[in-house]
Amino acid sequence: MRLYFDNAASTPMFPEVMEVMNKAMRDYYGNPSSIHAHGRKAKAAIEEARKSIAYLLGCSVGELFFTSGGSEANNMAIKGAVLDLKVERIITTPIEHPCVLRSIEHVSQHATLAIEYLDLDESGRVEPEQLKALLNTADGRKTMVSIMHANNEIGTMNDISSLGQICHDYGALFHSDTVQTVGHFPLQFSTIPVDMASASAHKFHGPKGTGLFYMRNPGIQPLIDGGGQERNMRAGTENTASILGMAKALELYVKNLKEYERQTRSVRDYALHQMKNAFPEVKINGSPEALALYTVLSVTFPAQPGADLLVFNLDIEGISVSGGSACSSGVQKISHVLKALAPDDTGTTVRFSFSPFNTKSEIDYLLEKLRRIISRSKKETS
Repeated sequence: MRLYFDNAASTPMFPEVMEVMNKAMRDYYGNPSSIHAHGRKAKAAIEEARKSIAYLLGCSVGELFFTSGGSEANNMAIKGAVLDLKVERIITTPIEHPCVLRSIEHVSQHATLAIEYLDLDESGRVEPEQLKALLNTADGRKTMVSIMHANNEIGTMNDISSLGQICHDYGALFHSDTVQTVGHFPLQFSTIPVDMASASAHKFHGPKGTGLFYMRNPGIQPLIDGGGQERNMRAGTENTASILGMAKALELYVKNLKEYERQTRSVRDYALHQMKNAFPEVKINGSPEALALYTVLSVTFPAQPGADLLVFNLDIEGISVSGGSACSSGVQKISHVLKALAPDDTGTTVRFSFSPFNTKSEIDYLLEKLRRIISRSKKETS
């Protein structure tokens, strides 16, 4: 038996999504930029997908641009804001996704840019009053605030509606990495004071390598130069099948959101309860019982012999989990998120992330294997 608890990294595609993509690859093989019938057919399918996604996200079709995923969308937001919108100051947090933090670092080497990091509470949440205080010291500099909606490692969520309103009250742009929440929460961009946001299809049971960039007002230039695709915002032939697959995945998740959330939250809460009972000494990161992703449970096991091999040993036992975020779990290094929130913690952190297709019986199996692995490690070192 092979169990999958790494859904914050990527999700299995819905069967209906695969059906849509298979049909698209069979029927819409023309280049969407071509003016002949095959090209027009593919282009029309893409625009129908855009209309569907815009409706589901509560925005206009002119505000959505298809990308290769969340990382590209976040790069477009950060680099475009500084290089094209002439943002002189960025306020962010130390626990943003690496694609945000590294984009900020990179663009600061090519423009005059002040970077300021917000302090966070112990759960990783932004304090609104500190944001107000920093925005009050802009001194006329054009400012953008970049705060993720939900952290991909520990699941902590921020209230981006209230934070975005604070930004707009002070005349600042607001960008939010919404990769972990699009599909999983009923987001309506028209009612959220956010200027730019991002999404990635494979986080809500769609295909990998496809995402979107939301931009309320135009003004930034293409990150990739070439043809005039995506209304001159992103050069390169569109991935028709994956775009249609993303639209179908979002449609299915939004349609079944209440049931999917209920099932996933039930399994996550059961895992939390069972984990605390089985291992009272563990630390639960973030605040899963407050405003948080219902898909993520981050657990730090005390430093002890063999603990650093937990992810590896679980994999041997047929259980896929992550040692932090998937974007860094391929390399054994300290998570920048955990380092920012608990710099002195020497334990081993494992992220368990769930989908509507996980079950409580799978959690029982996980706990059984965890007990066995930890017990075996203690015996081998005693």
